[in-house]
This record gives sequence, C-alpha cells and structure tokens, in this order.
Amino acid sequence: MNTKPIHIIGGGLAGSEAAWQAAEAGVPVILHEMRPVRGTEAHKTEGLAELVCSNSFRSDDAQNNAVGLLHAEMRLAGSLIMASGDANQVPAGGALAVDRDGFSAAVTAKLEAHTLITIVREEVSGLPPADWDKAIIATGPLTAPSLAEAIAAETGADALAFFDAIAPIIHFDSIDMDVCWFQSRYDKVGPGGTGKDYINCPMDNAQYDAFVGALIDGQKTEFKEWEGTPYFDGCLPIEVMSERGPETLRHGPMKPMGLTNAHNPTVKAYAVVQLRQDNALGTLYNMVGFQTKLKHAEQVRIFRTIPGLQNAEFARLGGLHRNTYINSPTLLDGTLQLRSRPGLRFAGQITGCEGYVESAAIGLLAGRFAAAERLGKQVDLPPPTTAFGALLGHITGGHIISDDEPGKRSFQPMNINFGLFPPAEAPKTEGKRLRGKEKTHAKRQAITSRALADCRAWLGLPALAVAAE
Repeated sequence: MNTKPIHIIGGGLAGSEAAWQAAEAGVPVILHEMRPVRGTEAHKTEGLAELVCSNSFRSDDAQNNAVGLLHAEMRLAGSLIMASGDANQVPAGGALAVDRDGFSAAVTAKLEAHTLITIVREEVSGLPPADWDKAIIATGPLTAPSLAEAIAAETGADALAFFDAIAPIIHFDSIDMDVCWFQSRYDKVGPGGTGKDYINCPMDNAQYDAFVGALIDGQKTEFKEWEGTPYFDGCLPIEVMSERGPETLRHGPMKPMGLTNAHNPTVKAYAVVQLRQDNALGTLYNMVGFQTKLKHAEQVRIFRTIPGLQNAEFARLGGLHRNTYINSPTLLDGTLQLRSRPGLRFAGQITGCEGYVESAAIGLLAGRFAAAERLGKQVDLPPPTTAFGALLGHITGGHIISDDEPGKRSFQPMNINFGLFPPAEAPKTEGKRLRGKEKTHAKRQAITSRALADCRAWLGLPALAVAAE
C-alpha cells in the first residue's frame, strides 16, 4: 500500500458502501467487522451488509418518491449496495425488495475480491487509535456497548436511543392460498414485478376487531433497562400502533385500499394483511409492517388467527432491539467529521438517518469524503437540492437542541423525504391551474428532475434528460 489506508469500523450497509467508494477512488481500506468474533441481538450470519429487519429498499420510483430518487442518485455514484440490490431483487410491486441472503453474499464477494480492501474480523472496542488518522465509524444501531461508551466519553454527550423491531417471516407452503390471493396494491407493476407481488390475507370487521384486541392483550417482551426509550415512528411494533386507536392499523399496514379479493371480488375486505416475498426462491414471505415485541408463543397464537395463516410455519419470529445514534448536528461538521477529532467520521444509522438506503447513502458520502482528503483533493459537498445533500443537511444541520429555544424540536432519526429538500415550483401549464394532488405531483417531479440534474453535475457526469436513472 503506497497510500495510507482508511480504517472503517462496521461491515453493515454504510460501512460496506464507504469501503467500496474509498477503494474505487484508489485509496486502500481496512474494513473491521466484529462478526463472527462477537455477535449481536439481531444478526444471524457473518455476512457483510446483512439485512436484519425488512428486505425492502422501499419505493424505486425516482420521479415521485424521495427514496426512489435516492436510489437513482446512488446508482449514478456507482453504489455497491444498489448494484447488489438490483442483481438480487425479488418482486415487490413498486418497491425494490431483495433476496436478503443473495444480497449479502453479493456485497461480501465484491468487497473480498477488491484488491484495495482488507477485511479484518475483530471487535474494535474503543475509538480508533491515533495512528488511524482517517477512520469511519459505521457500527450502526447495534454498536457494541464498549465502543458506544468510548464515543460518549469523547463527545461529552450521551448517545440517544430508540427501539426498533423486526417482522416475522413465514414459509410460503404453509399459507392457505384458497383464502389468500396474489396482488400488488392497485395492480402496480414494479421492478421485476408483475402487479401480483404480494400475498393478501383478508379480514372482515369482526375478525379485525378480534385481532386488534388480541394484539393489545397479548404478552409482550419487556426490557426494563430500556424504559423511557422512544420508538421510531417509521418502525413501530404492530401492537403499539393498535394501542393508538382501533382504526390505526386499517389506515396503516392493514389498509384494504387498492385490493380486490380474487376469490370473492364482490365483497370488500375490511382490512388486509400483506406478505412480501423475502427470497429469490419465493419460499419465504415476510409480514409487511408487522414489527412486533410480542412474545414468540403469542406471535404464533395471534398471527395464526389471520385468515389464510391458520397453519402458518414461521422461519423467523419478530423481535425487538435497541438502536443508538449520536446528536449529529451538534457533534459532526458538514463532511460527517467529528468536530472534536478531525479525521474521524461517522456514517450510517448511528448518525441519525433511518433506513437501509439512507444508511448506505451516508456511508457512500463518508467514503468519498475520506478518500478525497486522503488524496489531497477538495471535499465537495453534494448540492442541497439533491437527495444526498438533503439527507446530509438533515444530519449535520437539522434540529439542534437549544437551551435558549426550549420549544425547538430535538434531533430525531428520519428517512429521506421531500420535506428535507428546498422547495421547487411546479412547471407552468397554459390554460390549466394545478390543484390538490396534481399540484403536489408536479412539485415533486420538479424536485426530482432538479435533483438528478444537480447530482449529475456534482459527480461530473454528462447532463442527460432522463426521467428515471
């Protein structure tokens, strides 16, 4: 190695992407991953970039959806995570979902084969030593306690925390397809899909009411040492949602809109449980939106009351773990560098972004920033009009807790969304005034068109009039 390496701690989505970006820029990388030397509460394998919750990267619509736009920008930037996801996709309507084992295997193989990447299986129990002058901490929401304590000692601030939950996975051949049917909501055809990408389990009014009651009354796993820790709204346990009101689930993961029972088209379901393909073979399906902290025996009992799942066999039951993240707007500069220690960066969910794609995107930026510094180049930040820039702006400049402004909202984990972008005006239309949803769609498409053009310019790519990358 003629160039001093960058050390990256953590082989999840963010760490894997950071390693790939730095190595592709020509900088050697040493990637430290503690599994299998030390496991976590949620991981099951020793593969890099293992997906521990959902297998979905969410919407792949780059024109109308913020996460779809982030997908497109990452593809433009040569993302390893997106390339591996595209190569291992499974049908999921308008979403990009992946075979989780194939995806992890693809990421691991690419990183192991790269001549500038060395993978070291060991736990890094404290902050990087001084001679690791360029390092990235990408340990994710399951950061080892010893490292979390070292981070807190360095920053002088307590790490924040919130609960995260995992949904169950069911064997396909145990689902009663005489009751259930295949259909994507509104028959939407997505990447690799057919418009019939989800299994739908219908409920009538009485079945729904009984199900909600069972969720509320069911025995839950309790973690007294975590009391007072808030949930992240984007990944609420199903029973917590049910406690917010009897109709909450019908307007959330169990909404019946856009679905017609193939076995009984004239009868509208009162609520619908959807299952999404979880592996390429189509032998496993996960329960969409059914993160849970119910005890395992209760999950089996209650979920088998869902029509079509009365004989369900579970490949994995749901669970609960604690996530940690730092107060990034206070602690990090605009390049994700710790203000108190130049050269040390953070990436992924530990920075306060939420979601697989968002975590990988921040890893992508951290890897690029660190590589540029190592090569003596200027660190160019992505424009705030791009999805990269909008997400980076939230992490490094949003929602700072202020004693002088007690009513100001504190920093919380967030998915990419259009509220993080600078506003864009909808294009003018002669003789027609846009209103309501039409106006909203036009504004969003103006944001995404501007973002893709600005991202191309930032990456030094030729400007092309492309609707979706």
